[in-house]
Amino acid sequence: MQGKFQSVDLAKSYLLLNHGPVVLVSSAFHGRRNVMAASWVMPLDFDPPKVLAVIDGRCFTRELIEASGEFALNLPFRRIADKVLAAGSMSGRDGDKFAHAGLAAFPASRIGAPLVRDCAAWLECKVISEAHNQKRYDLFVAEVVAAWADPAVFSDGRWHFPDAARRTIHYQAGGTFFETGRAFECADA
Repeated sequence: MQGKFQSVDLAKSYLLLNHGPVVLVSSAFHGRRNVMAASWVMPLDFDPPKVLAVIDGRCFTRELIEASGEFALNLPFRRIADKVLAAGSMSGRDGDKFAHAGLAAFPASRIGAPLVRDCAAWLECKVISEAHNQKRYDLFVAEVVAAWADPAVFSDGRWHFPDAARRTIHYQAGGTFFETGRAFECADA
């Protein structure tokens, strides 16, 4: 290819697209709960609203999601980035990740999985069974059955972050995050 471009190792090519907000995926089943950090989550459809989430087959969160058929997506604020990193750095099989990471939880409205405090938004999700995709690709399709947002950062269908501590965060790799930037509008909009 001509020009001043840098080749990207294909094993790292996902990083070119993977700068959406990191989420905390929370799950619960029969008195057991867990939370994990995930970056491979995206919206899929509008009506009914659906999301896609990649949840590795070896994760304790996956075990709880498969047993319960539901999970929550929590969009953490920058001010808890250290807790997000901690939640992504251990297995829930090794202990209570909420306690280990210092994350507080509260009950969801439509599902059994807890929601995580200090977040900008929350989506309560019910899995739409796609066994082949789940087994082969670790890909979960879910319907969003309830959605909530902190009105200080999201109202009238728009994000507006008042300060750095209340911005969403985006995980790159190796413990590195960046925060959502400043909004702007195109002149022709």
